[in-house]
Amino acid sequence: MARDRDVPLSPKLLEALRTYWRWKKPKGFLFSSTFGHRGQEQPFCGKTVWNICKEAAVRAGIQKKIGPHTLRHSFATHHMESGTDLRTIQLLLGHADLEHTTVYLHLSHRHLQAATNPLDQLPEEQPS
Repeated sequence: MARDRDVPLSPKLLEALRTYWRWKKPKGFLFSSTFGHRGQEQPFCGKTVWNICKEAAVRAGIQKKIGPHTLRHSFATHHMESGTDLRTIQLLLGHADLEHTTVYLHLSHRHLQAATNPLDQLPEEQPS
C-alpha cells in the first residue's frame, strides 16, 4: 500500500521554497513537468523524484544506491543521533506502530555509545 510520507517543513526550507517561488513564479504547481504534454503543466511523476535523488548522489560523490526513502531514513537517523526520543521520531515519521520506528535504534551508533552504564553510577567503596 503506497502512502505519502510527510516530514515537517523547517523554516529554513520554507524560506528557500519562497525564494524559488518568487524567482519561478509558477502558475499551477510549485514543481511541474511538461514532459509528454507540451506547454501543459503537470505534476511530475515519482520517477522524476528517483532521478533527482540519483543525480544528487552522483554530484555528491555517493556511490551507494540512493532513493527518496534514503532521505527518510537519514532524517530519522539524524534525529536519533541528536537525541530525539523514539516516540517523537515515530510521530514525525507518521508510524502508527512504534515497532516500525525501532529500526532506527540499530542505525544510531552514537546514541548507543552515549548511553550511561548504570553500574558506572554506583558509589565506589573504599577498601577498609
